[in-house]
Amino acid sequence: MHITSAYPVLLSSDVAATAHFWRTHFGFETTFEVDWYVSLRKQQWELGVVAANHATVPATHRRPTGALLVNLEVDDVDEQYRRLVLEGSLTAVLDLRSEPFGQRHFILAAPDGVLVDVITPIEPDPTYASAVVTSTSGGNA
Repeated sequence: MHITSAYPVLLSSDVAATAHFWRTHFGFETTFEVDWYVSLRKQQWELGVVAANHATVPATHRRPTGALLVNLEVDDVDEQYRRLVLEGSLTAVLDLRSEPFGQRHFILAAPDGVLVDVITPIEPDPTYASAVVTSTSGGNA
């Protein structure tokens, strides 16, 4: 199978507010927008937002996303923490810290219970170094 694109679509109780969050704080730009769906893009990255109660969402799953963690890897997590939390209007639900498994990061709460983990990879400590796997296969499923 040749995949031409893959991206998350967040189920939202307030599509406009959710799209505004991603545009305002992370610089995503709108590529398509109607009252029930917004498609966003930044560089090669895409993100969709759909009304949780829209007819295209199966009735058994019509609830805001919640319980989702979106990772955003950035060049300088300290700069983003300063911009978004210290000088901005967002509150970290997990403050900036370095993890032994190889991340310096902080976590924000987005609309609908979605969490945003802003990360800069760092060298893992020796207890995690053997867990790092590198692959060049690209997956041919």
